[in-house]
Amino acid sequence: QEHLVESGGDLVHPGGSLRLSCAGSVLVLSYYTVAWFRQAPGKEREGIACSTLSDGSTLYADSVKGRFTISRDNDKNTVYLQMNSLKPEDTAVYFCAAHDWARLSLSPEDYTFWGQGTQVAVSS
Repeated sequence: QEHLVESGGDLVHPGGSLRLSCAGSVLVLSYYTVAWFRQAPGKEREGIACSTLSDGSTLYADSVKGRFTISRDNDKNTVYLQMNSLKPEDTAVYFCAAHDWARLSLSPEDYTFWGQGTQVAVSS
């Protein structure tokens, strides 16, 4: 059974927007720090956005800062990634991950629970 389930991936044109969702199927996400990662073909997994369990602090990679926003809806037990001004280089499989520390991190090694990913393709 997957602890996290991502959805919302799609094919969009450059400049478009998407909102990805990460639902906790077993985990209660308000008790976890949650991050979004992405992995393009032939590249390492990249941490792009994080939201802590404690005070809702956020951290973004420079590659997405100002374009992507991570947010939570605790009533729906879901964490979102709003992606605006999408570029072809944003094409990747997007994963959400969780750990139970109150610490911002974009390092995959710090995360215990992972979803299976959702594909985002940005192309004209």
